[in-house]
Amino acid sequence: MAGAATTTAFGQVVIGPPGSGKTTYCLGMSEFLRALGRRVAVVNLDPANEGLPYECAVDVGELVGLSDVMDALRLGPNGGLLYCMEYLEANLDWLRAKLDPLRGHYFLFDCPGQVELCTHHGALRSIFSQMAQWDLRLTAVHLVDSHYCTDPAKFISVLCTSLATMLHVELPHVNVLSKMDLIEHYGKLAFNLDYYTEVLDLSYLLDHLASDPFFRHYRQLNEKLVQLIEDYSLVSFIPLNIQDKESIQQVLQAVDKANGYCFGVQEQRSLEAMMSAAMGADFHFSSTLGIQEKYLAPSDQSVEQEAMQL
Repeated sequence: MAGAATTTAFGQVVIGPPGSGKTTYCLGMSEFLRALGRRVAVVNLDPANEGLPYECAVDVGELVGLSDVMDALRLGPNGGLLYCMEYLEANLDWLRAKLDPLRGHYFLFDCPGQVELCTHHGALRSIFSQMAQWDLRLTAVHLVDSHYCTDPAKFISVLCTSLATMLHVELPHVNVLSKMDLIEHYGKLAFNLDYYTEVLDLSYLLDHLASDPFFRHYRQLNEKLVQLIEDYSLVSFIPLNIQDKESIQQVLQAVDKANGYCFGVQEQRSLEAMMSAAMGADFHFSSTLGIQEKYLAPSDQSVEQEAMQL
């Protein structure tokens, strides 16, 4: 085991609000990685997860269960999850004993969805920090439901949450707009998709909010929030449809770049063969614009002229 501990391992910690698609992402990404030839180990760090759809290599439920904590300590689900993460933090020797035999695998950590765990509570950050000391090179993949793009107020809130998460977690970070295949069901976007993924001039969002009688009274507050986001200039998003291989590859490419993972020639060939078979032609990496053209109807791509000029 001592020899294995010196082997550098790579992986992703999948975080995000409840319902953002973390477990579905772990399932889809694990299948994609196995198709490339990577040995994958999915680790469930969410004690509230039941009926996992993927093959789980390590399950925190073996150490502590949310329902048991809630019954024993008379806590609600939020308090119970915080306690479970603090309990895991205090018993990291259990986690290391489970992970060490899996050296040589690519790790996917399915994390709890409580926002406070990634914005100001210290337990999850401490766990990530300790795993980094075990020579695990991790990238935080922060999932956000793409339907927030249809509401300017919600999108500003998402930007603030994403920024707070990036600053708190202290890992290489990739923000992802999930469920892009459903975005047309949420309503028409006010701007081009690139406006949301690249987080361009947010003053246009303020103009939209000013048209709402409720938010008009909070214009100065919204201006300060927007200024804070733009001053840091850290937040951007990658659109993801977990059912689409090209979309998954866009995310994986960003994650591998963030944590320094270098795959071999054989994996590159497997990727090209798989993508060519899926697309029926020679595969070439596409840009965010290509994904936008794929997911949005022509009417959705005809946005306000001022936003198109950004």
